[in-house]
Amino acid sequence: MSSSAEAERGGAKKQSWPEVVGLSVEEAKKVILKDKPDADIFVLPVGSPVTRDFRPNRVRIFVDTVAETPRVG
Repeated sequence: MSSSAEAERGGAKKQSWPEVVGLSVEEAKKVILKDKPDADIFVLPVGSPVTRDFRPNRVRIFVDTVAETPRVG
């Protein structure tokens, strides 16, 4: 049984969200918070150093896309 099916039936809690890859950060947050309302979401650049401690409410979203043209000023 898939983890999402188990989560829907009250079984094991969902621990990853591959379906949000390619979505905006705000859209991804909505999906994650729908499944895990108590999630403490952190948005970080890809490759950021992170601690290895386990926190059951922490969800990290790693992003690497430049959304607008960088400008001086």
